[in-house]
Amino acid sequence: MAVARYPTNCITLSSSVKTKYSISCSMQQPSPTNVKVVINGAAKEIGRAAVVAITRARGMEVAGAVDTRFLGEDIGQLCDMEEPLEIPIINDLTMVLGSISQSKATGVVIDFTDPSTVYDNVKQATAFGMKSVVYVPRIKPDTITALSALCDKATTGCLVAPTLSIGSILLQQAAIQAAFHYNNVEIVESSATASVDLPSPDAIQIANNLSNLGQIYNREDLSTDVLARGQVLGEDGVRVHSLVLPGLPSSTSVHFSGPGEIYTLKHDITDVQSLMPGLILAIRKVVRLKNLVYGLEKFL
Repeated sequence: MAVARYPTNCITLSSSVKTKYSISCSMQQPSPTNVKVVINGAAKEIGRAAVVAITRARGMEVAGAVDTRFLGEDIGQLCDMEEPLEIPIINDLTMVLGSISQSKATGVVIDFTDPSTVYDNVKQATAFGMKSVVYVPRIKPDTITALSALCDKATTGCLVAPTLSIGSILLQQAAIQAAFHYNNVEIVESSATASVDLPSPDAIQIANNLSNLGQIYNREDLSTDVLARGQVLGEDGVRVHSLVLPGLPSSTSVHFSGPGEIYTLKHDITDVQSLMPGLILAIRKVVRLKNLVYGLEKFL
């Protein structure tokens, strides 16, 4: 591993042979520069978790909090931090971006907003020379295509993450490997509260990944007429069952079966904190990108 070297001015202070040598060195180290992070959707549960995680992470700092709720409140106090961050929540993304651009610091915008506003948000960040990390479920393919063209034209980075959960990504990768060895597969997911996003983006992503392998699953049960058998995604017979019961953790299981065996992959999320390692990784990676990348798994 390469070791960073800095210029030194060393003076040897010594006397006789019996005396131990001592060395005094003045290290000329460059001052560290933090990545300034703006959180768009800061008042959401995931936004507040991101504030705490970024504040604790090495080499980055929260520089702005944007939302339509809790306007004027200090984002640190809203997150129950020990000390206020002296960063008020405002609903003007342009004002925050303009302030950071004047400092000429490296900036990243985290977007937790809505599919309908993602393109405009990334366009604004790009105009101010800042990169974007987008974690917004249900983004349409047309929006991804438009964002890719925008980033290519501006030669700027954007990371669109269908999931920030590293465990979920590992589950998806393991499911792809298993699919080559089994002909039957079904996905079961659970959550504590009902949501319009059912099947969940994670379940859809897994089903799409398996469908793209070109295999036909569940040949003995291809019928889609029985509603109780779950929703079939893709053309290859991948069924998804969504359970909603109070008290259940957010969970995704992929069940494979073959002659005489059942192979199950399972991942549970018990807290939004599980997404923070993936978010920090996304911030560290996007600052080096010069185009759009879809999926955090490319950096694992």
